[in-house]
Amino acid sequence: MPYKAYATSETRKALDDAKEERENLQNELDEKNEDISDLKSEQSDLKSELSDLNSQLTDVSDNLAQIESDMDAKEAEIEETKAQLEAAMQTEADQYAAMKKRVQFIYESQDFVLIEILLESKSFGDFLNNSEYIARLSEYDRQQLIAYQTTVAQIEEAKALLESEQAELEEYQAAQQEEQNRVSGLVASTSSAVSNYSDQIDAAEQEAEAKEAEIAAKDDDIEELQKKLEEEIRLSRLAAASSWRDISEVSFAEGDRYLLANLIYCEAGGESYAGQLAVGAVVINRVLSSVYPDTVVGVIYQSKQFSPVASGRLELALSQDKATASCYQAADEAMSGVTNVGTCVYFRTPIPGLEGIQIGGHIFY
Repeated sequence: MPYKAYATSETRKALDDAKEERENLQNELDEKNEDISDLKSEQSDLKSELSDLNSQLTDVSDNLAQIESDMDAKEAEIEETKAQLEAAMQTEADQYAAMKKRVQFIYESQDFVLIEILLESKSFGDFLNNSEYIARLSEYDRQQLIAYQTTVAQIEEAKALLESEQAELEEYQAAQQEEQNRVSGLVASTSSAVSNYSDQIDAAEQEAEAKEAEIAAKDDDIEELQKKLEEEIRLSRLAAASSWRDISEVSFAEGDRYLLANLIYCEAGGESYAGQLAVGAVVINRVLSSVYPDTVVGVIYQSKQFSPVASGRLELALSQDKATASCYQAADEAMSGVTNVGTCVYFRTPIPGLEGIQIGGHIFY
């Protein structure tokens, strides 16, 4: 009877899954590259800000250096003024003492001195001259007192001015020191942020490299699966066009029933009986086809054909005989030549665009 060629099953699913995973990886890589770009942009902004802060710090440091120089000069000026003040105060003290004695002498013996000076006058002109001398002497003493008071006031004023300027310089120095500390703190925090961004960028770039490696590996998987799919399609078409044995020509070995029933359990244990029979029929169809091994053992253990073999699920099921009564019944019917999927040699979970016979959660083709 004629046989129809069918496409592969698990390989196609694996290929589709690999392509989807590859697309997801590419999306993740694109997102990671965007993150890297954003991080580098933010780091660049911080580096620019750091440059500005370093410039500010240089200006503040220069200001502090100038202030310290001005303070040194002002302190020298204050010391000089203090020395002058001390000398002036000593002179002032001497002058004061001398003036005090003179004034004291004059006023304590005022009547005698004035009378003596006037009596010594030999003429009325001398008398007038002596009187004027006495008046000038008194005026001189008064002017000396005023000069003394002025000198003291000027010295005190100069001293106060210098001390005021010194205080202002100290306040300005304190303000500049505070500004330097503030800018230094900003420089430190910004430098730390730049370093932190560098660490984040390095980590992100490492993740991106890992994603690229995953994508490259996935591309290799896709290429391998594509080749495998093409080979399975070729074998499926070849099987349809090749010779088929009749079920009566097959000699089953001891243990085939046990092996087939447990494979049916692994592949369709949760499906309906029709689904279980369909899985058994696919295995027997391969046994009947000249393209595949001609024994149940050869078909089931053919490389990369049934996933429970590769995953170890079949071995575990065989060790505990997990097959149910319906699995054994399906194995018996399939081994007797019963098929509800025609000559299908593949099955898989449904995917868009795949045509075949759907039974439960599988498409048979």
